[in-house]
Amino acid sequence: MNRRKFLLNSSSLAVVSGALGWFPGLVRGIGPPLDSRIHEFPDTRGEKMQIQFYFVDVFADRPLAGNPLAIVPHAERLTEEMMRRIAGELNQAETTFILAPRNGAADARLRSFTAPGHEVLGAGHNSLGAWWWLAASGELKLHDGSNHFMQEIGDSVLPVEVRCLGKELSAVVLTQSPPQFEKICTEISELAAALRLETEDILRTQPAQVVSTGAGHLLVPVRSLLAIGRARPDAERLARVLKSVDGEGCYLYSLETVLPSSIAHARFFNPTMGIAEDSATGTAAGPLACQLVAHGIAKDGSTLMIEQGYEMNRASILRVEIDKRVVRLAGRCVQVIEGTMRIE
Repeated sequence: MNRRKFLLNSSSLAVVSGALGWFPGLVRGIGPPLDSRIHEFPDTRGEKMQIQFYFVDVFADRPLAGNPLAIVPHAERLTEEMMRRIAGELNQAETTFILAPRNGAADARLRSFTAPGHEVLGAGHNSLGAWWWLAASGELKLHDGSNHFMQEIGDSVLPVEVRCLGKELSAVVLTQSPPQFEKICTEISELAAALRLETEDILRTQPAQVVSTGAGHLLVPVRSLLAIGRARPDAERLARVLKSVDGEGCYLYSLETVLPSSIAHARFFNPTMGIAEDSATGTAAGPLACQLVAHGIAKDGSTLMIEQGYEMNRASILRVEIDKRVVRLAGRCVQVIEGTMRIE
């Protein structure tokens, strides 16, 4: 298949060539280290800076599925304000900027922003998609089996594993922070109203609780697929509920699933970050896996499949490997767009 390229400036968006394309399957290690591959943009006042960007569908095996992520590599010359504005222009749930690390223990530094400009510090699809791009584009030296790297996100340095089968890239695996079980929402009637659900739609067999493996999300058990599909949150009201329990986003889940291989079906809403709904949320899938193990629904030492995005026609499968307090999020990606943004 061909590849679709976009040329983006402040006034127009023009298709240059092609259609959708997969990442190349060949894994190779070429070129200098990340910190020496900075684009030499001209400093001349009035000239345009050309910034390469890519769109990747994360937690997907085919284009137009999973969770879209915008990626801007070699972003050392961009100020934080420019990053926020570029994220707004690309208008995805999140845009990840790849930079040379500040911490000597890390191989790359990532900064991610939502379209409204909020910085995201967790390691979810924003991170997994960036490492898939680094691996598939030849920025990393890889070999058959497991390849280990370290990523700098905010003040944290976290492990990343890139798995290869021969020369084929098979998965990126992120190690999240150990789980923290935090506040429980006791105002179930208000929570249900904020989600525009009936009170009886929310189960009492597990608590509606904020759990974090890097970002604290309110996990809400819902009785059925039918009920979870009816959720139409009142953003302002849900934001107030989340604030009352110090939660960032709201992850609805049902143990009734579309696929027999999945342990839970989920939807994610994050009015605190300006995200109406997310089709695959790694920073919430990790906490949910921990919650299911903690309440005896899943076994420790297992791999759990969580399905998400079906209501958005963006079916996603998130694989969480959990072993005691070690939480790993695994997935595959597909590159669908590459282009150039020109800004002054």
